[in-house]
Amino acid sequence: MSDGIKSYWIRIKTATQTLKKGLQITGKHMLDAREQRAPIGPEDQNYFEKQNGLFTLQYPRETIPVPDHGRYKLHNEIDDCIVCDKCAKVCPVNCIDIEPVRATETFGKTSDGTPLRIYAAKFDIDMAKCCFCGLCTTVCPTECLTMTSEYDFSAFDFEEHNVPFANMTPIEILEKKKAFEEYSAKKAAEKAKASIPTTGSAPQVKPTFKPRPIGAVKPKVPGAKPKVVVKPKIQVKKAENDSSSKAILKPKIPAAKSEEEGKTVRPVINPKVPARPKVPARKKDKPEDSE
Repeated sequence: MSDGIKSYWIRIKTATQTLKKGLQITGKHMLDAREQRAPIGPEDQNYFEKQNGLFTLQYPRETIPVPDHGRYKLHNEIDDCIVCDKCAKVCPVNCIDIEPVRATETFGKTSDGTPLRIYAAKFDIDMAKCCFCGLCTTVCPTECLTMTSEYDFSAFDFEEHNVPFANMTPIEILEKKKAFEEYSAKKAAEKAKASIPTTGSAPQVKPTFKPRPIGAVKPKVPGAKPKVVVKPKIQVKKAENDSSSKAILKPKIPAAKSEEEGKTVRPVINPKVPARPKVPARKKDKPEDSE
């Protein structure tokens, strides 16, 4: 038998063995596919042990559980919100829009006992802008802003991503604003009334301070005493030896006398123009007498 025919039958045998092995694995999975695999997450301890069953989930009726601390859709419990505006300030993409309305007095408390003094006329979160950083949930003092486990919030209309959480009607918002304006006007009137003196005397007006221009002479006040300036005395320590306390005198330069006149002549120190030295006249040689 030639080598070509031998290699041909070897290839047929190898293909039959691999086909048989593949059919056995497929038949085993077909028997296991009669039941649905439990939808467990990767963090489960038996995740890699349960490899049999149907892995395809019937979404959205079936979902895989997500981690508890995942960053997903935001939710605000408006009853615990004190409208402090910290979440809107820390948001890097400005996806939180808040409109506060101040109340005239405390109108309730949150679940942790924080008093409520501001109404939330508007509290909208645009999930289309949200970058899921979680900074707003970190700075919330009452922990009313949290991230839920809802990761799929797709919609057909783009405006549906802007989720409102405020529960005040437009009429309630106008009433609260009007009540606060009246309260503020009343407080301002009481403050102005308290500042007016009750006596009949005219209110004293404090003189305004005007700075004196540079170089101007200070005006003299009649009857004012002149200001006496006393110079401080400087104490000089005495030396131990009397010789050191004596003043140092400059040395005297003795005067020079001329021989001709005998008069006292003071030498010139550092003259401006130096004197030229006198050169004695040279005597001419006389011619000798001729013999």
